Amino acid sequence: MFIPNFIIPDLRTDHAGETGAVFIYKGILLVSKDKEIIEFAENHLLTEKKHLELIEKILPNNEKSKLLFLWKFLGLLTGLIPALIGKKFIYATIYFVESFVEKHYDEQILKLRKKKNSLKLIQLLETLKNDEISHKEDSLKRFNKLSLLLKIWGNIVEMGSRAAVLISYKI
Repeated sequence: MFIPNFIIPDLRTDHAGETGAVFIYKGILLVSKDKEIIEFAENHLLTEKKHLELIEKILPNNEKSKLLFLWKFLGLLTGLIPALIGKKFIYATIYFVESFVEKHYDEQILKLRKKKNSLKLIQLLETLKNDEISHKEDSLKRFNKLSLLLKIWGNIVEMGSRAAVLISYKI
């Protein structure tokens, strides 16, 4: 698959993000005893592991984030904290993370479409994005509404995601 040089930093952020996503679900599974949550997290974890494998196949090792240890740790915390609080926090966390990821993939797809030179990569990113949308919708249907506390938590999650992208774009 042809990978244009201009998109490599974006793919680095995707790799870092999918690594973090794997660890979000590992964090949830580390403490949750709830059967519904365990099933939810295990199913989503399988998808995120596949995403990570796909990106690892196309992103050269020397282009991966040098901070993978940090993305693993922060992903683990992003799963662990809401799992210690309760179901609604878990579902809201996934909703906010996946909402951010959907927009992030959209931005990359738009960049690639403007250059008109990488249809296979666009298709791959569309597939990944659609899985993330599915995760977002799955989590959304599991809680009634966002309380003020969940909105605040969601803003923290989104700010953390945005900061991780800015950093992993460069490092």
